[in-house]
Amino acid sequence: MDLYAVIKRPLFTEKGTALKEKDNKVLIEVDSKANKIEIKKAVEEIFKVKVEKVNTYKRKPKRRMRGRIPGFTSASKKAIVTLKKGEKLDFIEGA
Repeated sequence: MDLYAVIKRPLFTEKGTALKEKDNKVLIEVDSKANKIEIKKAVEEIFKVKVEKVNTYKRKPKRRMRGRIPGFTSASKKAIVTLKKGEKLDFIEGA
């Protein structure tokens, strides 16, 4: 799998910010078919940091109504990437 196809986008949430400040972890949305080894390799190659551990979980789609028409939100896979001590990863530098 292509390295740039594995990582979709960083997630800026309250949980992700707390993890980053407290435990040096980064929350990223990844391709649903990517495994932990591919995610680790992609983060290390693209962002030039050392990864200690990768945890993943899949978010199930939720049912939503648009007026009277039922639908579902999209399913996604998220990864919590733990960086080694001394490593730092800022998606928005200078902001």
